[in-house]
Amino acid sequence: MDKINVEIVLKQSSAISTKEVIAICRQFLNKNRVKPGTIISAFDKIENLLLHEDVQQIIIDELHNQDEVNLQVDYSKDNVNWHVYKLDLKGPQNDVCEDDTGTEVNLATLWMLPSIDIHNTWENLIYNNNIKENLLNYAYAMMEFSKKGVNQKIISCNKVILLHGPPGTGKTSLCKALAQKLCIRMNDKYKQSILIEINSNSLFSKWFSESGKLVIKMFDKIKEIIEVANTLVCVLIDEIESLAHAREICLSGNEPSDALKVVNTVLTQIDQIKRYPNVIIFTTSNMTNAIDLAFVDRADVKQYIGPPGTRAIFDIYLSCIVELIKTGIIIYNFDSNITDIGSENEEKLLKISKDSESLSGRMLRKLPFLTHALFLNNKNVGLSTFLDGLSKAVKYEKEQRELLKSSN
Repeated sequence: MDKINVEIVLKQSSAISTKEVIAICRQFLNKNRVKPGTIISAFDKIENLLLHEDVQQIIIDELHNQDEVNLQVDYSKDNVNWHVYKLDLKGPQNDVCEDDTGTEVNLATLWMLPSIDIHNTWENLIYNNNIKENLLNYAYAMMEFSKKGVNQKIISCNKVILLHGPPGTGKTSLCKALAQKLCIRMNDKYKQSILIEINSNSLFSKWFSESGKLVIKMFDKIKEIIEVANTLVCVLIDEIESLAHAREICLSGNEPSDALKVVNTVLTQIDQIKRYPNVIIFTTSNMTNAIDLAFVDRADVKQYIGPPGTRAIFDIYLSCIVELIKTGIIIYNFDSNITDIGSENEEKLLKISKDSESLSGRMLRKLPFLTHALFLNNKNVGLSTFLDGLSKAVKYEKEQRELLKSSN
């Protein structure tokens, strides 16, 4: 059996030791025969006082080997990787500097990881196949190769991941969640972790007037952070095709040499920071045909993130339904398993999922809200009635999209 990862998220007020909380959680999970893929966010005060007072959440990773999915895990054995941590509550911090005109420019946004802003994003992103786990394995392998000093002249590994695909598929969220999960999985190797999201809009709009000065300033600050060896640094560049667009402008614009110089500076800076063993670079693109080929060559992993398939759509809707049941917006009585919605409702939801193909994950998560607002008159209803409304909401959304196309 593969090792399973169990995360214990401590409350901010907790002073319990790592050893003690693992022992308590191990006993609790075995006693309650908790299965992989489970998130526990509440603990009975009478039966589990210490968990109630000290633990905010327990997250048990999924098993991806189909032969092991339904196996009962013995949490007292050595097949468990335990990760104990508290969430950073500060939120995003802007890295601001002044350009030559005295105007403040937001170069990047920084998060200390693991951050409350990104918490549970990983668990709520649902894709076809094992995309998330594969990307995590890629990232972990990249860091291991670099940490152990594998000669890049023999085995090339730039520690650059590119996620590409249409808008609304969660690429940026996945990058952030991947950085957070990597931070948690490597918490025994690094004292702290930081996510740096480069602000492409602010930075690239200054290319012609600043001649690359802002680019160098930004990467100099990143290097200062990377120099701290016990800090894991994840750099996110959203919409990396901005580089390709800049080169097109270079060929047709009035200041080609200046613009080309800045594009080359960005690529050179990426080459410089990837040499550090404690840094990894995540990038996204909505326009695959516009990505600079010089950058594509640098990406070790190029992963397409497309619209979800029927099974993934079903799981997305089910997660939304579970949340609405928990909050009382959907009235539904259940015994032991809140995800058991009955065969008739499952059949309904499967048909709705098939009808929802081609819609983005972002849109799918908006539809339950539209259902409640437009087709249920903001009333709390039973699950079957809600599903009828959801079916109408899917048809409504597709009709609106067709009208939008025709008006264009």
